[in-house]
Amino acid sequence: MQKLTLALLSVLALIFMLSSCGDDDPCANFLCPTGTTLSEVDGNCDCVEVQSSEDVIMKFGLIDTDEVWTADNIYQLNGKVVVNTGATLSIEPGTIIKGAEGTGSLASALIVARGGIINACGTPEAPIVLTSTLDNIQVGQTAGTNLDVSQTGLWGGLIVLGNAPGSFEGDVSEFQIEGIPADDTFGLYGGDDPADNSGTLCYISLRHGGASIGENNEINGLTLGGVGSGTTINQIEIVSNLDDGIEFFGGTVNLTNAIVWSQGDDGFDVDQGYSGTLSNFVYIAGEDSDHGLEIDGPEGSAEGRFTFENGTLIGLRSEIADFRKASMGQVNDCVAINFPDEADLEIDDDESSANYFSGLLEITGFEFVSSLSVSELCHDTAPSGDDVAFDAQMEMDNASVSIATKGADIDLFSWTYAFSKGAFSF
Repeated sequence: MQKLTLALLSVLALIFMLSSCGDDDPCANFLCPTGTTLSEVDGNCDCVEVQSSEDVIMKFGLIDTDEVWTADNIYQLNGKVVVNTGATLSIEPGTIIKGAEGTGSLASALIVARGGIINACGTPEAPIVLTSTLDNIQVGQTAGTNLDVSQTGLWGGLIVLGNAPGSFEGDVSEFQIEGIPADDTFGLYGGDDPADNSGTLCYISLRHGGASIGENNEINGLTLGGVGSGTTINQIEIVSNLDDGIEFFGGTVNLTNAIVWSQGDDGFDVDQGYSGTLSNFVYIAGEDSDHGLEIDGPEGSAEGRFTFENGTLIGLRSEIADFRKASMGQVNDCVAINFPDEADLEIDDDESSANYFSGLLEITGFEFVSSLSVSELCHDTAPSGDDVAFDAQMEMDNASVSIATKGADIDLFSWTYAFSKGAFSF
């Protein structure tokens, strides 16, 4: 009876939401306090209490005061749940969070607004899992049994926004994150505090996300917009996200020990002058994956420079990396394994090519485990680029060195869902 009641509550909540707002509805962007959901009657927007069951707690709208989510419950995101400015959301190890299905304005996501704090630290034995309501994972478990890596876009994702600077078009000081409508001010990020603190994330597994909010616009597994270096992020897993795995929009946050497996677009994506460090990371391509790394440069006059170091990219069916839009930064001591002959590491535009030859963009200590040569795998395709000179420099900067000195420490990912499913076997 309890299982029937839980299922009925979930279905009723979803039907109620779908019937009460849409992309053209005046209530589409109307946010309710947590514990309530949206009701529309004759064009009037109102908030009504959401009924929770014994171990499934429904969440929708704004979190304005401090909350603690505990491992003895499942938390269901019925739409966008926003940790508002001044509030702190703490999540216990082993907690399971499920996002309801929905697209457009109804896409579910957990959002930490600027000035909000999330403290969510799992453990290797009890990671925090964010997944779909279709996943049959239950309290006390680390994985369900009914979904696989082919199932993507079943809910949104985790979006963290902060007050750290970025390089934005027009040299504005703040920007609206992709995935959130422009009139929702909780989607703003950016500022003048490089040491801004949005909290702590560790041992978190995000699965089956990437719901579409519009044409060619899906939510990333983990979106970091203007997140500052005072934020601690360590041991993050993204599995089967429809769009990018992890995307950085400006900011200065450092991320250590991250894995992206079987995403639909790019594994790790850099935009708007991100100036932090990603270290000890793994990318494992899936059937529909695009680039392992997609690196874009600053959009304004500020020159942010990223660092990626000690990464392992396992190709299977995708491109290694793409450097575009005047990209600048460093990629050091990485390994590319098992990429097909048609894959490559590519410089796309004149500005990125010029940055490479001037030292603003560095690619050093890159080990290619392939039957192909560096010159066959790496290309400067910029209109005015010098592919011969690029190949010669790449050969010099990436001379063969023992693979033991390169790439990620795979043993640190033994806690992950990907490891348990044999994703590291190739």
